[in-house]
Amino acid sequence: MSFDSLGLRAELLRAVADQGYDQPTPIQQQAIPAILAGQDVLAGAQTGTGKTAGFTLPLLHLLSQREAPRGPRRPRALILTPTRELAAQVGASVTDYGRHLPLRGTVIFGGVGINPQIAELRRGIDILVATPGRLLDHVSQRTVDLRGVEILVLDEADRMLDMGFIHDIRKVLAVLPPQRQNLLFSATFSDEIRTLADKLLNAPVPIEVARRNTAAEAIAQTVHPVDRVRKRELLSRLILTNDWRQVLVFTRTKHGANRLAQQLDDDGISAAAIHGNKSQTARTKALADFKAGRVKALVATDIAARGLDIDQLPQVVNYELPQVAEDYVHRIGRTGRAGNSGAAVSLVCVDEKGLLQGIERLIKRRLDQVVVPGFEPDPSIPAEPIVRGGGQGRGRGNGSGGSRGAAGGNGFGGGNNTGRGSPRGGNGNGSHSGNSDRNGHRSGNGNRPRSGQSASGRPANGNRQRARG
Repeated sequence: MSFDSLGLRAELLRAVADQGYDQPTPIQQQAIPAILAGQDVLAGAQTGTGKTAGFTLPLLHLLSQREAPRGPRRPRALILTPTRELAAQVGASVTDYGRHLPLRGTVIFGGVGINPQIAELRRGIDILVATPGRLLDHVSQRTVDLRGVEILVLDEADRMLDMGFIHDIRKVLAVLPPQRQNLLFSATFSDEIRTLADKLLNAPVPIEVARRNTAAEAIAQTVHPVDRVRKRELLSRLILTNDWRQVLVFTRTKHGANRLAQQLDDDGISAAAIHGNKSQTARTKALADFKAGRVKALVATDIAARGLDIDQLPQVVNYELPQVAEDYVHRIGRTGRAGNSGAAVSLVCVDEKGLLQGIERLIKRRLDQVVVPGFEPDPSIPAEPIVRGGGQGRGRGNGSGGSRGAAGGNGFGGGNNTGRGSPRGGNGNGSHSGNSDRNGHRSGNGNRPRSGQSASGRPANGNRQRARG
């Protein structure tokens, strides 16, 4: 099948050819005709399957075929994404595929100044790509009018729910026209996603191009057992002896990412960290340096890495296993994209055996375990409880809420977490205080307690920390 057979207009086919593509991927083959027919879509697709073009191309086609309403130019399509990086990636696709059409689009997210975004919105746009937090900032300031939205796309909806955005999503839905086309894309279909789909979608066309939570078959996956105190030494050895020129390394916490990047630098391996506490400028520079080869190792947390699109990334390393098994699938999906091969290595200490078993149950396979000579684990070392990292958008107890980033700032909930054991966290008495200034910090007007949230995105008895895009 070729793109010519999908019913897209000539300008879009020309743009697709400009990008070097001639055959649609499975998700594009199924999603594009359904969207062009005006149907709601519930699509399940892993990262790297071409899903962004799967909704961008038909969205551009539909808007270009319809006569724009009279009056001020306001968004007719809204694409919501969980992270800044993914928003930028989707925005780039809108620009690339829509270059031969008279449609305007823009991207808005937190962590950068809001005034340039306001100016762009005032000039008039057709397609708006946004993170939920910053979009609601514009809604509250009445700098965006969403009453003309004809098509709504929720991209990576599972991650948005996991990051605690469900309340923000509901607020956005409340200001949209009730009659519209809805497209929901998700890598996994949890009970929460099914509930959201039931309320949002009207007789949706179900599309699933990969079995639920299946790790890409093109990715070679290996586990290296190692003592926790020797992980960094082993990682440096692997990078140097294997001559890895580009490796994406995952940690559980922002502090851990900073520390590991510094340690790798000390070992003579150029490295940079990318996470929610970094400014958008710093995150953009780190990613650009990594893509250009100026940085060999990019150390990232799960949320910051969601939406990173790196062509032909050869190697992913789980320096620490994720606390949520489904995140493993998203992590290794950064490599082996668009039909390319890739490799994922996990450094697993005795503390993480339970996490490894959870991952293997999810992907329905046992991962090969290879002990690196000289790094044999010491069987006398007992397992220790894993400290649950705070501030990654999954609120946990025993910490005070960070800034909400109401009009910018880094936008990620902070808080020091001391709880161990249950992934649902403990009881917390932290609170946000008052109103926020333009830097996203809370101040004044007393304390306002917030409920907690579990690692799966469900409420718990703790302080709720929420990532604001």
